[in-house]
Amino acid sequence: MSDLLHVLQTRVADHVPAGAPLCIAFSGGCDSTALLHAATAGLDHPVRALHINHGLHAQATNWAAHCHAIGKRFGVTTEIVAVAVDRRAGDGLEAAARAARYAAFAESLGDGEWLLTAHHRDDQLETVLLRLLRGAGPRGLAGIPDCAPFASGHVLRPWLERRRAELREYATRHDLEWLDDPSNQDAALDRNYLRREIVPLIEDRWPAAAVTTARAAALCAETAELLEALAAQDARRAVQADTVDVPVLRELSAPRQRLLLRYFLDRQGVVPPSQARLTDGLRQLLSKRDDAEPAVKWSAGELRRYRDRLYLLRFDPDEDESDREWSGQGKLSLGPLSGELELEAAAGDGIPQAVVAGGVNVRFRSGGETLRPAGDDHHRSLKSLYQSAGIVPWMRAHVPLLYVDDRLVAVADLWLAAECVASPDEPAFRVKWSPGAALR
Repeated sequence: MSDLLHVLQTRVADHVPAGAPLCIAFSGGCDSTALLHAATAGLDHPVRALHINHGLHAQATNWAAHCHAIGKRFGVTTEIVAVAVDRRAGDGLEAAARAARYAAFAESLGDGEWLLTAHHRDDQLETVLLRLLRGAGPRGLAGIPDCAPFASGHVLRPWLERRRAELREYATRHDLEWLDDPSNQDAALDRNYLRREIVPLIEDRWPAAAVTTARAAALCAETAELLEALAAQDARRAVQADTVDVPVLRELSAPRQRLLLRYFLDRQGVVPPSQARLTDGLRQLLSKRDDAEPAVKWSAGELRRYRDRLYLLRFDPDEDESDREWSGQGKLSLGPLSGELELEAAAGDGIPQAVVAGGVNVRFRSGGETLRPAGDDHHRSLKSLYQSAGIVPWMRAHVPLLYVDDRLVAVADLWLAAECVASPDEPAFRVKWSPGAALR
């Protein structure tokens, strides 16, 4: 039995439940061909192959056909998934292709299925060097994890501690056919430049560079894990849904403030701003002026402060909303911030069904609107109602107002006009509103 096959069997036995399905990320190159061959030859698991067609090269369709043929030869099904790669992405073509590829992996992976990739120690060295040169912190310098949760399953990289030359020797010994991507020779791409020009010089001077870099990456992974635990501890005190408590944040040192905000944004699925933008943004967001409403905006989102809380916004709150007619039937989608409206049948304590039988006009605040809320003896401006309820200023223009014959009958599900409340046994509709962002 070859050493690589033994490593694969051991790593799979250590991590993957017996009989769990395996999906091999299959590019058609030497490394992934060796992995697919070893998996089909030596593992007692259901195996399939998944090839991502990035469509970036003239031979992409032929490569997909080759992968399908190799999979058939190995006795496995090969799924071919075509993806669109954003060539204008700010992080470059390599990063855009990787993002598209992993998004396709995530969508394809079944519940409990394990994705296996053929990453090796040379990939780890290149990755850590690239991230170091780009100014990454401990999490980035931890490099490629050998095993991690992924989508609805997990990803395992069983050969991460082996060298590229070992995988090529395996493929050659078993007379395997593979594709050589011509883009791998393009030194204009950062990873290729490192691989072809820089890494040989490093390893000539420091032959154990791949081993020591992997060790450093493991230490960075430990550090990142400890920092994650510290951020989680702070988050338990400071974070509520998609808001952060400003007084708690002010108690922390500047590094812990940045750590907490990165942790918070990561948990919300939002890419944090750069270190410089985050540092400058915190200075603004934590200013001592209680009447200030500072905001920090970057490409992936925006943070705003109101009444001692930071609020995360994923969409531009300054975009105007448009009025619309609504029959009152089903759910009405109003956009990313205004969310969704629905009228639920109820007995009393709502708008009489007869009032909205002819439909509803949904509008948004333009200024000067007043309402006498149910249970109140006086008309009040929406401005004062919003202020007293603590509605964040940027969401006030996104609260749907329900009109019937130019009469304001309800402000979302927040207030109902006193003159439009159904009697206890009268058929009524209760307004149900699901906003797209935090209101308070």
